[in-house]
Amino acid sequence: MGFFSKLFGKKQEAAPVVPEKLKIGIILGSTREGRVSPQVGEWLKGIAKGRNDANYEIIDIQDYQLPFVGTTDGSEPGIAKWNEKLASLDGFVFIVQEYNHSISGVLKNAIDTAREAWANKPAGIVSYGSTGGARAAEHLRGILGELSVADVRTHPTLSLFTDFENFSEFKPADLHLENVTAMLTEVNDWAAAFKTLREGAKEPARV
Repeated sequence: MGFFSKLFGKKQEAAPVVPEKLKIGIILGSTREGRVSPQVGEWLKGIAKGRNDANYEIIDIQDYQLPFVGTTDGSEPGIAKWNEKLASLDGFVFIVQEYNHSISGVLKNAIDTAREAWANKPAGIVSYGSTGGARAAEHLRGILGELSVADVRTHPTLSLFTDFENFSEFKPADLHLENVTAMLTEVNDWAAAFKTLREGAKEPARV
């Protein structure tokens, strides 16, 4: 041990840096009266929290009172709050219900109300409807691609006939757990990778 080491003692090792948990938003895609999306969202959040790999939060479009895109000057506080919330998240899971073979108008409007806040992040989709909401999910995939959102492959689909009692009380079959677990793993893996990409883009160029 050198003179200064003896004099001042052993150099203290830096404490290990604990990475901040990822933040994943579970976005409810409906605001209609009697909607069942909150039930699906809470079910998904319950499964996700048990994984302990990220912080999961339900994001209800209804809370932001978003006007239709292009009908106002864009100064409504809900628009700024919506963009700030999306920007704070590392990934998304959309709870999607099928309306006339597509997503709801309110979800499309909410998606269009932001742009940069979506970019370079992953998304999972959980859909429901008479055919599992599959056609709505496929429409959503095309929209997300335009916004540089990477949608993961695994896609849990819920049937109004077998996963809902009287089309209103959510009682999911146990078989969905495997798909939900796989989907969440994909979202989290991609969220970690995309976060590195976004943080790298913020660093000043080296010359």
